[in-house]
Amino acid sequence: MSTSVLQPSKLGTKEQITNFEEIGDEGEIWFGIESLEKMVEWALANVPPSQCASILEVGSGNGTLLFGLSDAGYDPSKLHGIDYSAGAVKLSKGIADMRGVSAISFTECDFLNDDPPGPEGMPEQNGQTTVWDLLLDKGTYDAIALGQKDEQGNSPAMKYPARVARLLKPNGLFLITSCNFTEEELKASFISGETGLVYHSRIQHPTFTFGGKSGSVCSSVAFRKT
Repeated sequence: MSTSVLQPSKLGTKEQITNFEEIGDEGEIWFGIESLEKMVEWALANVPPSQCASILEVGSGNGTLLFGLSDAGYDPSKLHGIDYSAGAVKLSKGIADMRGVSAISFTECDFLNDDPPGPEGMPEQNGQTTVWDLLLDKGTYDAIALGQKDEQGNSPAMKYPARVARLLKPNGLFLITSCNFTEEELKASFISGETGLVYHSRIQHPTFTFGGKSGSVCSSVAFRKT
């Protein structure tokens, strides 16, 4: 993990909700518009709208990624976002109404401990909501990894890969974009016998060179559930 620290986000705060209600300010796009566009492009290539896939974003914030998918032709009723912040959920719902895509659903949910509601009309399978074709993460795993460690010194992020696997259909895909973990670190965290996740593909981001070493500002890796 890099030594960089995520800057505090205003998404979902009282200030941001007020800004939206008063002047229509939708807030920041975490990791920038280019990363968002690349994730949408990857989705179009690997899980096109014609598949009518059920899509869940973990940590949806102000909903910009899901709105990008809707703009690209995905059925809004198949798009769902969850966030632990009630303020972020309120903000994203307000933006969805303003954009005319209120069929996109946003729910307050503690991802590490609670299952989100499944897509409408899809029952639980064997007591688990394993009904999602595609899970998306843009910075949420990073934020969770910065959370308080338990008494054994374990990061709360240790629970995250198993939660992802629990919610994915067989052959479902998980795409994660991180600015704090390299591609190899993400593979090491998510690929295991417990998760049943295997490497699927990656997104190429712009690279930079510093001190004789090359790297990217962020990493995007996709996994498939076997």
